[in-house]
Amino acid sequence: MPKQHTLFGRPVRLSPRRISLLLVGLGLFAFFTLFITLPSSIPQGPSLSKTLADHKIPVPKVPKIHNPFSSSILNPFRPAIHAPPEQKNSTYGGSSWYANWNWRSPFSSSVTLDENRSLLPPLKDRPPIYCYYDTTVQREKATQEAESDLLLTWRRAWWAQGFKPIILSAPEAINNPLYDELQRLNLEPTFKTDMMRWLAWENMGGGLLAHHLLFPMAPRDDAVLSYLRRGEYPVLSRWEGMDNALFAGTKTAITEAVTKALRHPERKDAKDFISAVSADTFLVDPKHEGLASYDPRTIETKFAKVGEQLGANRATGLQSLNYLINAHLHLSWLGSFPKGIAVVKPLPEHTTTMVQPALDLATWLTSCPDTPMPATCPPNLPKCSPCVATHPMKISTPARYRNTTGLYTIGTVPHPYTFAALNTLKSDIDIPWVRRKMNRDLWLAELTKEHLGTGVSGSARVITFKEAVAGDWATAHSIWLTAERETLPHDLDWYFGFAIPVNATDSGKSETPVPGPERRPKPYHDPGDGLLPTAEDLMLEPELMQKARDIGKSKEKKDIDVRNAIEAWNLADVEAWKFARAFLARSRVERLKWEEEERKYAGGAGSDKEDKRSGGWSRWTE
Repeated sequence: MPKQHTLFGRPVRLSPRRISLLLVGLGLFAFFTLFITLPSSIPQGPSLSKTLADHKIPVPKVPKIHNPFSSSILNPFRPAIHAPPEQKNSTYGGSSWYANWNWRSPFSSSVTLDENRSLLPPLKDRPPIYCYYDTTVQREKATQEAESDLLLTWRRAWWAQGFKPIILSAPEAINNPLYDELQRLNLEPTFKTDMMRWLAWENMGGGLLAHHLLFPMAPRDDAVLSYLRRGEYPVLSRWEGMDNALFAGTKTAITEAVTKALRHPERKDAKDFISAVSADTFLVDPKHEGLASYDPRTIETKFAKVGEQLGANRATGLQSLNYLINAHLHLSWLGSFPKGIAVVKPLPEHTTTMVQPALDLATWLTSCPDTPMPATCPPNLPKCSPCVATHPMKISTPARYRNTTGLYTIGTVPHPYTFAALNTLKSDIDIPWVRRKMNRDLWLAELTKEHLGTGVSGSARVITFKEAVAGDWATAHSIWLTAERETLPHDLDWYFGFAIPVNATDSGKSETPVPGPERRPKPYHDPGDGLLPTAEDLMLEPELMQKARDIGKSKEKKDIDVRNAIEAWNLADVEAWKFARAFLARSRVERLKWEEEERKYAGGAGSDKEDKRSGGWSRWTE
């Protein structure tokens, strides 16, 4: 008979399950009792810090661990943050941007807190370069127009090299306190005109003073041009063998030199400023390989035909000289890229129509410009290779971007929708297709595959792309256009520094007809970059391209939803597209702002005619 357990005289019946629960409860009670009571029962000994202090052992401070997600945009619980304030002149044609030193951030929205606001590098200061144009001299209308065209060529060439060209005239000289002293002196007419030039320059506070027939003809990284672009001229300088073509100095040094010239005892016999001051007034620099001066002596000795035209009819001769200088600027640019022009064309099987404007631009850049003396070279490049129409510069269509010295790159950046429609020849893209079949960031992956390889994230590819567009080296070796524009930007002359035949008149007709297919040089295509389109596929591309433009401008909810879905699925590709579009738009805004400031002065900037073909660009096509 089993033993009967009792508690307080009453029988207790414990099943195995109840015994287990009782044991667990007793165990938990014992554990918590020990955890609470044990520390208080241990006597306190000397603290660790006191012991270490007694033995003079330094205790390292533990650095505070920063939580990277506390203020990150990825943290949904972070406090609200104000977006950076809008900067002046930071919108144009549907693009908006924010200049910041952190422009290499892979995604602009992490800084701007705005999906449609691109992060661009800060604009570099353009050192002013001044040129004096005497508006008090009476000229015939034809001569005045020819001189105005020549001044436009001068401004355009220096602007493309990173300077801010400014035309000075008599009002700046009259505003100088030393002008009254000049008027009381009996001077040679040539010396007085030269003094007016120096008074106008001194009134502006120094910098660079150039003749309107001095042009930069060298690569952007030329040593002399790089020095001038820094904007620091501690000593009053001129360049050997260039007479009065270029001066550099501070306001203090210029004021001292002007005072010496006005009060020089032999000033009555002086013909120009240099002869009116002592030889030690200037630091004479012997190096000026990147500068070309078309002074009368150079024209007479090297370009006699133009010199004869100037003697026979000044207006005709000036126009001929303008054509010659523009051709030499173009020739100098061609000489900077002996390896030719690369029109990048990722996945070339269905993107021929997309890159056709870039191919047209490459064709014109490699064409020989009109010139009265075709076989001549710039004055500073006597051993150049003249442009020969029978041997044009090489044009290639690589599938990937190559950071190669001596190679100029023209890129066409498509919106992800445009690239998807062309690459798949699909006109009915919808959200389910985007989610299930669309390859993410395909264009950028193909573009940077040779540079970065495979297996690299989209954010790393975006950083590389931004460097290719806006890096210090890249701006002079590449230009990136958006695919959705129906025509090339009409102001690319200011980007390259010479007139190229893509400008349009107000009627929308090109000043120089675009070459037909039979005249266009066939670009080189490496079979390893991919297949070329068949004739049937090539016929489908224009319609798909136009539909992509229409989708971009559409206000219908269905089109907007598809566009938003594609942008959300291709964050790297759309970041690259917005960045390239904003970068080119800002370069035009910078120039338009400068023209607006200069238009009210003598000579003006008067160079840009609004492109009436556009009819107002949308956020998609500008």
